[in-house]
Amino acid sequence: MGIQERIKEIQFEMARTQKNKATEGHLGLLKARLSKLKAQLLEPPKGGGGKAEGFDVGKYGDARVALIGFPSVGKSTLLSSLTPTQSESAAYEFTTLTCIPGIITYKGAKLQLLDLPGIIEGASEGKGRGRQVIAVGKSADLILMVLDAQNAKEQKAKITAELESVGIRLNKRRPDITFQRKAANGIVFNATCHLTHMSQEIARKICHEYKIFHAEILLREDASVDEFIDIVEGKNRSYIPCLYVYNKIDNISIEEVNDLAREPDSIVISCNLRMNLEWLVERIWQKLGLVRVYTKKPGFHPDFGDPLILTERRDGISIEAACIQLHKDLVDEFRCAFVWGKSTKHLAQRVGLKHILCDEDVVQILKKKS
Repeated sequence: MGIQERIKEIQFEMARTQKNKATEGHLGLLKARLSKLKAQLLEPPKGGGGKAEGFDVGKYGDARVALIGFPSVGKSTLLSSLTPTQSESAAYEFTTLTCIPGIITYKGAKLQLLDLPGIIEGASEGKGRGRQVIAVGKSADLILMVLDAQNAKEQKAKITAELESVGIRLNKRRPDITFQRKAANGIVFNATCHLTHMSQEIARKICHEYKIFHAEILLREDASVDEFIDIVEGKNRSYIPCLYVYNKIDNISIEEVNDLAREPDSIVISCNLRMNLEWLVERIWQKLGLVRVYTKKPGFHPDFGDPLILTERRDGISIEAACIQLHKDLVDEFRCAFVWGKSTKHLAQRVGLKHILCDEDVVQILKKKS
């Protein structure tokens, strides 16, 4: 029996199983099996010759933004509008067949924008170029889900379901669960709050499905079975911020535009009329949570021409992260730092490695005396 047949069999079993306290463990086990099989669908075929041509684009700049959407929603036109790169666009579907990169320069930062081929239903099962598109999407710091304003709700629901199916969690945070594999003592399960979905028995069954027989588990929130499976899956789960970009708003009424614009994490644009594109770039900046930090040598003015760009999603926005970006040995040689800006209560405030910086702070780092 093939993987897809096994997936359908498990989905049928889940659909016919009555949901109650008595069946929670059984359903949790089925969900774990389903998650493992879906992950196998996206694995490259053995002996397939490596990465697909045109998709192994190296990371460049301070952040990576991926354009994901159905064919002919305006992704290529958007890339050409925001960057100097010209991506082929036409009135027919699938004009983009590979990953095409472009660079947005904004507030001193370089943002890599990737135009990906149109996703199709079944991408989570490897249909079309779904495997490659999803792999690039998982590597992004931000996903722009480009939607045709005329079919926005339907497209949004389908793409979200495809991405959720392969472990991409949009605008969600990682559950507050500690999970550590051990060499002995079985499954040790604890919680700091009242649980309504999980139990030690459910956790044990899910762990055994993944061939994990010794682990320490600590839940600090009332997590669901799906959230616990996400933690067990680990690297196969990506928590990525997302902006929903509704294109072609010139084809719908003002009332519909207003409704779309008021939805969370949403922005309405028109590539053809070049409407709202500047605000889109600003929203990308805000959603990425980038912070500009200017460095200052003792006795000199700050260098405002070449800021350090920090992001919480990568190394963080602390003094320590700034040290790491400047030089790998600077943390070991660190004595103290002086900061001017919004993150301090007074000018030239002396701080340590854990101090959290704000946008446009000025930092002077001092090394230990040799």
